[in-house]
Amino acid sequence: MTGQRGYLTRQEQQGRVKLSWVDFGGPVERTLVALHGRAGCGRNYAPLAQAMRDDWRIVGMDQRGHGWSDHAQDRTRAAFIEDAAAMIEHLKCGPVVLMGHSFGGVNAYQLAAKRPELVRALVIEDVGCRFGPTKPGVSWPLRWETLDQFLAFMRTTETGMDRYLLDSLVEYEDGWGFRFSGAWHDEARAHLVGDWSDDWAAIVCPILLIHGTNSWLVRRDEMDRMAALNPRCELKLFDGAGHVPHDERPEEFVMALRSFLDRSAV
Repeated sequence: MTGQRGYLTRQEQQGRVKLSWVDFGGPVERTLVALHGRAGCGRNYAPLAQAMRDDWRIVGMDQRGHGWSDHAQDRTRAAFIEDAAAMIEHLKCGPVVLMGHSFGGVNAYQLAAKRPELVRALVIEDVGCRFGPTKPGVSWPLRWETLDQFLAFMRTTETGMDRYLLDSLVEYEDGWGFRFSGAWHDEARAHLVGDWSDDWAAIVCPILLIHGTNSWLVRRDEMDRMAALNPRCELKLFDGAGHVPHDERPEEFVMALRSFLDRSAV
């Protein structure tokens, strides 16, 4: 699905920030806003929108520093949360179902905790509440001269050829690269360090918590802890899946999502 791209501009102390999203269409009264993970973009949710097109409107946001949104100076927790709130308010369709994967999942559940009037149900995919400092990793090139060089490099990474990365791959004048920067995100990730369990416990809407049991990011015991911490939460396990169940098990993911929405977001 192509979808229709939209924009809004927010004014911050450091200047104006343009934010973008892709609206895949559908009934306005059944709007699901989706926040991608690190290195993703709103178009990551095109396959989900295609599968849900008959009865749900999917809007995939490009969070700051990703996709067609600006690489703003402010990379704090508050900045990401306020961006998502501003988009929901701009769309005039709240309260919405809010879904977030990985880094976007933290942004989603913190928004649900701080602005409950904007969120009627919450879907969180494969992310926890407690984050320590990141370990030093291998830096990625800013550009690859050819697609063959890009493909060869990605085969050496832990991430591999995940589709959510490829949605952000574009050709620049000086070669191939992404519409995100690992260096830009490093500071945003530094602001994530901490324990956000109080935010999780404060959520008052129904929650579907999704976990791939082979995830490299979060362990099962953290998922169990979060499910016990908030009585509104139900935990759905994708046995053998990794960090991106919505891509790895799309049909099973849609079934689980539809079941939850039918019970909790009507």
